Parts: sequence; C-alpha cells; structure tokens
Amino acid sequence: MESDEFIRETIEFNTTPWFRVPGYFYIPKNVPLPAPALLVLHEWGGPMLFGADRVSGAAVHPVVTKHRAAYTSGRALADWYASKGYAVIVIDAYHFGRRAPRGLGGLPQDYDPATLDDATLAKYDDLARGALYLGVRELNWAGTTWAGVNFGDDSRCVDYLLSRKEVDGTRIGCTGLSGGGWRTNMIAALEPRVKAVVSVGWMTTGDTQQAYNLAGAIGTFCLLPGVWNRLDVPDLIAMAAPRACMVVSGTEDLLFPPLGQKEAARQIAEAFNWAGSPKLFRNYAPPKPHCYDQEIQEEALAWFNKHLKAGK
Repeated sequence: MESDEFIRETIEFNTTPWFRVPGYFYIPKNVPLPAPALLVLHEWGGPMLFGADRVSGAAVHPVVTKHRAAYTSGRALADWYASKGYAVIVIDAYHFGRRAPRGLGGLPQDYDPATLDDATLAKYDDLARGALYLGVRELNWAGTTWAGVNFGDDSRCVDYLLSRKEVDGTRIGCTGLSGGGWRTNMIAALEPRVKAVVSVGWMTTGDTQQAYNLAGAIGTFCLLPGVWNRLDVPDLIAMAAPRACMVVSGTEDLLFPPLGQKEAARQIAEAFNWAGSPKLFRNYAPPKPHCYDQEIQEEALAWFNKHLKAGK
C-alpha cells in the first residue's frame, strides 16, 4: 500500500522457531532516510480478532471504526506516526488478530473477521477471549508467562527494525495505549535499544489497584509469578532511566485509581531524579478518560520529536 506520505509493507517474521508473527512496516516519504522508528503497540481491550489492523490502515470492519472513534479520535495511529516522518512497525500481539486461535474451543478452522457480521464477530470474539485466559494458565504451567511472550515478540520487532536500511537504529521509540502501554512499560524496562517511550493509560501502583479494580485492568495476563511482590508497575519505567520516558495517565480514566496514578508518577520522578536525569521523565495527566486521542497524540509526537529527531 502506498500513499503520498508513506509506503506500508505487509511483513512476517519469526520471533521463535514456532512463532510466525504478522504485521506491517512503514517507510516514511518526504524525509531523509534512514529515519527514526517507532514500535506502535495496539491495546488489549477491544475487538480481539483485530490486532495490528486496529492501529494500521483503513478500518477493515465497522467495529474497528467504532473502536478508533472511541479511543484514538478516529485515527490509525501507525499511519499517523508514519505521516509525521517515522518508520513504524506494528504487529498482531499473541492471540490477537491473525494470531487469534482457529479450530479450537468452538472457533472454526478458517475465518476472516473482516467479513463477519456483528453477531458472529461478537460470538467468535467471546470464544477467543475465553481461550486467552486458558492460554495464560497453560503458559504458566509450561514455565513461561504471557508477559514474557509479549516482550519477546516486541523485542524482536526491534531486531526487525535494525535489519532495515530505512531505519536509524540509534533512534527507536515505542508507544501504545492500555495493553499497548503495558507492553511499552516492559520495553522501557528491558530493551535498551529503545531510546524514548510514551506509555498511555497503564500506570498505577499494585497496592492501590488491588483494592480498586484488579480484574478489569491488571488481570492474570499481566502478572509475573514470583516477581510482583518485588517489582511494582512504576518500577518498569524507573528501570529505563536515563532514557526518555513519558507516562500519560488520564485523570478521568476509571480503570485506575487516582491515588495510584499520582503515587506511581511520584515514584518514577524520584527514580529519575536519583539517576540524575529528571528532565527525561514527563508525567502527563490530562482530564481525559482511557484514550490516546488527538491531543495526547500531539503531546506524544512532540516528545518523540524532541528525543528522536532534535539535532538531526
């Protein structure tokens, strides 16, 4: 697919010998190459049978149009960032989109979610969602975690970016909303090749969250057995210092308690101060619900431009 602003390629690559991951790669036009690059990570909540297609390209189904209208001011985030001069990679997270289960738990062996009517799509979505929680338990029984699988996939996206001549490997960022924000937090903590992040709609502290809303926000898919009694959510961003980290927490986001959002921001700021890089952390707390809307997008773009483009 080609527009006046970018070329979008359909890609597939292996993250392990048994995981073949589909997605898209964008080459920006009208900017010098190699260009800075972004991982744009789709959210967890929403139509599970669509992953990368939520944030990439023309809406392939009315539920995707509705989802974008509710959360991103109608924009496909990957397209928008590419139009602003960034190479972009976006993949289907494990169990989403083209990686949703087929031939299991009542789901047919072959189906194209873009062609399904609303009732059938909702039925298949419920079946896929139920299979996810079983899959989380099975991963734990097998000695790995849902978080580990997602981080492994997202880290391999960095490998892919570094393989492309159109990408400046010294200028890579990452961003996402909700479950994409959770994935961004892990990238911030564990992937030193990513120099700047904007995590949207996924910041709190564990103690406040447990009393407020656990199942609806931080469920079993997020947990690291044997770790979370030692490592809290804000610690993931704190571990990134002195790389550039912006955290967006809407004060009207009902998924997370206000006290947890404020305390997390305080802890992260304290960590960046300790690391001698207070200006590399920004807490942005607009009066907004759970979203990555146009205003947040502009603030995120300014952050990336400052830390991935300034002086180039």
